[in-house]
Formats: sequence, structure tokens, C-alpha cells
Amino acid sequence: MNVRRRLIPAALASALGLGALTACSSDSAASGNTDKFDVVASFYPMAFLAEQIGGDHANVTSLTQPGQEPHDLEISTKQRAQLEEADAALYLKGLQPAVDEAVGQTGIKTKIDAASLTHLEDHGTGGHTHEGEEGHAEEEGHAEEEEHARDPHVWLDPVKYAEIAQGVGKAFEKADPDHAADYKKNTEALVKKLNGLNGDFENGLKNTKSKVFFTNHAAFGYLAERYGLTQEAISGIDPESEPSGARVRELQQEAEADGVTTVFYETLVSDKTAKTLARDANLKTDVLDPLEGITDKSRGDDYFQVMESNLKALQAALGAK
Repeated sequence: MNVRRRLIPAALASALGLGALTACSSDSAASGNTDKFDVVASFYPMAFLAEQIGGDHANVTSLTQPGQEPHDLEISTKQRAQLEEADAALYLKGLQPAVDEAVGQTGIKTKIDAASLTHLEDHGTGGHTHEGEEGHAEEEGHAEEEEHARDPHVWLDPVKYAEIAQGVGKAFEKADPDHAADYKKNTEALVKKLNGLNGDFENGLKNTKSKVFFTNHAAFGYLAERYGLTQEAISGIDPESEPSGARVRELQQEAEADGVTTVFYETLVSDKTAKTLARDANLKTDVLDPLEGITDKSRGDDYFQVMESNLKALQAALGAK
């Protein structure tokens, strides 16, 4: 299966209101040599952090267009020049190989790898190994785990996302000391808000009839682990991988055994397999957004709004009391 997420105009990323990427642009002409701290981010969760922490002092651009599948990103010559001109690059090593390569080849002084600011784990995919997952096993300092798939979706755990935010804030302070006080203040405000979001999830998912949820691909391992849930993915970490017939039959049986009511899918990936499973197992379908980008189909205008929508969807599916 080669499902491609449709592209949406970059203009949708502007004017998103409080907390949104109000200054984020994918136009390389606006990316470097400005009078601000120029940050090139790899994709939305990194760009959101840069915007929130950088505030008025940062000019943030994203290498991944809104609605574009991050895993499939190829770096253009124009984007390589964009990186060379920037003051800092913020990326998540292991998620986008093309970005890892491009950042490594540039002479940019400040390279911030979000994967090095928290601990990446191997959540597996329900006991199934999927082609391409080995590319996520590159976090430094954990060489003994390199043969396993390292789950990159850390931003879906507010606690880990806050850890990354703190590291990004310190990197901004070091790279642009003239505005260090503001970066520190902005980081503290963001971490406080993420802690509040964590509290919402803890309280909202504390008492549920079921603890198991089905997703289109294995993006919610950190979220599930944080809140005592079990994620069962139709496919693996790659949203375009096709599940085997045996995997589908396994999920049908598990749905009946664990009281699963809902199969979650994503707005930007084909829902065909999820809806087929739901129909065969007599389940409902709903959206659980992995937040790899904000589009006109997103249930919210920024990270916090979409995460709150995800919480409501999980509460409904799991039978929150």
C-alpha cells in the first residue's frame, strides 16, 4: 500500500491563534539571514516547540509542509540552502532519514536533536516486526538496543514533550544569549501548560471500562504507557505498511476479548483498512490524531487543542466513568 497524505497550502499554518505556528513558514526565502534567531524545524511538533520557546525573537520555518507525510520527506536543494543559512536546526533523529542526513552535512552551528533530550523506547507493534523500523534505532547512548525499533512519537506524551521542551529552551539560551531570559520564561510557561495537559489525561483516563485501543499505526505507544493503556496497531510505526491477514484476525479476536469498541484512524492516511476491520468486527471508527501536522482536517488549531480532542476520543472509546 502506498498511501500518500494529500498536501495542503502552507497558508493554513498561519493565523492559527494562541499557541499556533503564527510565524512558522515553509518559504525558504524567509528562513535565514533575518534579524531574528532563525530556526529550521523538521516537522510540526518541532516547529511548535521552536515557536513557543522562541516567541518574538525566533523566525521559525518547517521543512515539512502542513499535511505532508513526515517520514517520506525528501530534502530539496533549496531546503539545504535554507539549513545552511539558519542559526539552528531542530529535528528528531530517526524519524526523517533525509533530514538527519541533510543536517549532518550542513555547517549549521546549533543542531538540536530532540531524541537526545529524552529517552526513546522500543514499544514494538504487538509482537510484529515491520519493514523499515530499524531506521528508528539510532539514539546515542543506547547501542545495546539498536537492533530494535525505537519509537520516535515522543511528542504524544506530554511529559516527554516537556522534557524535550526544557532541552530546547537551554539550547536556545546558549545559542542566542541576548534573549536567554525570554527563552527561559517561555520554556517555563510551555512546560507548565504541558504539565496541565498531563493532568487532564491522567484524570480523564483514570477510570475506564477498557484499557485497550486500536489504532491505524503504532504512534501512541508513549501515550499508552504513560496512562496505563494498551495500544494495538493495525500496522507498524510506518502508517503505510499493510497488515497481514493473521494480524487482522488477531485484532478481531482481541476486540471481543478486551471489550474494544472503536478502531482509530488518522485524517491524513487512508482509513480503508481501519474501516474494514471495524466493519468485520462490528466496531465503531473515530479519529486519533498523531499530530505530525496541523491541517484543515485537524480537530484543533494547535498541539494543545488536538491533544484535548484526542483525550475526548479516547474517553468515549474506552468508556471513561
